[in-house]
Amino acid sequence: MSRLDRYIRHVERLVVLLAAAGACIIIVQMVWISYGVFTRYALNTPDRMVTEATALLLFPVAFAGLAYALREDAYPRVTMLTDRLPALGRKIVTLINLALMLGVGLFFATAAGNATIRAFNSGSSSEILLWPRWIFWAPGTLSLVVFAIYALLRLARVALTPAEEV
Repeated sequence: MSRLDRYIRHVERLVVLLAAAGACIIIVQMVWISYGVFTRYALNTPDRMVTEATALLLFPVAFAGLAYALREDAYPRVTMLTDRLPALGRKIVTLINLALMLGVGLFFATAAGNATIRAFNSGSSSEILLWPRWIFWAPGTLSLVVFAIYALLRLARVALTPAEEV
């Protein structure tokens, strides 16, 4: 097994953990929203925190499964044309696709990292919950950085693999 394959295997473990964390966040949101609906309509005392908490938790959960989708090859794509290409053509399209994913991932990882650092330095907190905002930015930033690393490793693997095996 090559060194690249070992790196990919180790990063994939983290990818699966991030996806599981995203699933846990969704469960927390589901329970909290259900509680909010119950208190609003059954007890006639709406929970002021449920809307803000759910909104703040959307950012980390939005990116938690990004790398996992790449691992499972779950991004939508049209293969009607690429299936007709020769092996080298398919490899080139795959390389371009992964390079675009890497570029977008790096852009968003940089933007999220900047937002996390700014939120931490400013000490800003959410309006109702009064939780530090950087806590909500950090998991999304981690997910985006892991996605970028994973996309880079996958790009390297495709670049080093013979066209007939891609």
